[in-house]
Amino acid sequence: MQVIPVRTTDQLGAFIRLPWSIYRDDPNWVPPLVRDVRSAFDRSKHPFHEHSEVQAFLALRNGKPVGRIAAIRNRNHEKFHEEPVGFFGYFECVNDRAVAEALFDTAAGWLRQRSLRVMRGPTSFSTNETTGFMIEGDGGPPMVMMAYNPPYYNELAQGYGFQEAKTLVAYWIDSNIPPDFLVRAAPLIEKRYGVRLRPLRMDRFVEELATVRRIYNQAWEKNWGFVPMTDAEIDHMAAELKPIVDPNLALFVDTPDGESIGFALGLPNFNLVLQRMNGRLFPFGVLKALYYGRKIHQMRVVALGLVEEYRGKGIDGLLYLGLIQNGTARGITECEQSWVLEDNLKMRGAIEKLNGRVYRRYRLYDVDL
Repeated sequence: MQVIPVRTTDQLGAFIRLPWSIYRDDPNWVPPLVRDVRSAFDRSKHPFHEHSEVQAFLALRNGKPVGRIAAIRNRNHEKFHEEPVGFFGYFECVNDRAVAEALFDTAAGWLRQRSLRVMRGPTSFSTNETTGFMIEGDGGPPMVMMAYNPPYYNELAQGYGFQEAKTLVAYWIDSNIPPDFLVRAAPLIEKRYGVRLRPLRMDRFVEELATVRRIYNQAWEKNWGFVPMTDAEIDHMAAELKPIVDPNLALFVDTPDGESIGFALGLPNFNLVLQRMNGRLFPFGVLKALYYGRKIHQMRVVALGLVEEYRGKGIDGLLYLGLIQNGTARGITECEQSWVLEDNLKMRGAIEKLNGRVYRRYRLYDVDL
């Protein structure tokens, strides 16, 4: 067995296609779009490479791919948190401790050469994207942009010496009937603070993106693991998500003078479509996306937050109510809210008042370098 750095187009192709062999007998796995993964590792296309470094590695046994990993140096994380932490991501591996140890050793060595003292993961490329190993939860496919893995990945990580860094929870809400207290409180809150709810304005998309970035970087800056997104990263993510964004599920709260002070984003669970496309948009993937996209009945609440001075006033209830009502109008009957830090008790309490229940847990691990 050997672990090699991914340098060539063919090696990258093998890196991308490896999950098809790992999950070939798993009916819940959702194949990613091959073009999206290829784009992520293209330094000319993904803006993460403008400020940070990534190196992909492939484990081969007798020339056959049996594992993969990406070593990630996120300089923006180092700068924002003032800590020498590196990351690993895109981990996939056969159930073989020797292969996993070789992959972790290789990523650790790459990070150690850059004077980083902790390896954390999995995350790709930052906590703004897919994060964590699933450690427990209900069966079924993952929601859009959420992690999925065989249970033995956690055993491989723990066997290597990884320790818990943070646990994340996902909530499930299987009712689209808003609680009475939300319905009663909404008009009172609007009247008291003069705020109003509005959908994303697609005709002013660029301006709206700037507003999202401002709110996101203010509302989430004190969260564990938060890393500010650059303008280019916001633009890149928006371009990827724009085809599936419903403007009525991308909601803002505005003050009387028109300043946006809160934002929530619910994404229709496009994984229900991706499962049928096998990683390809062509030749028939577009037709499948159009057909099955109309049948999506689930959404994931990806983000919901207010700038600090407007918290604790019940204004977040307007965002929750708007997502429920607008989601119902487009046929959404089930919802996941994720992810939430396990120790973020305020956010968890708010979701539990909406009858949300924790149905999956994920974990980020650290190992000392």
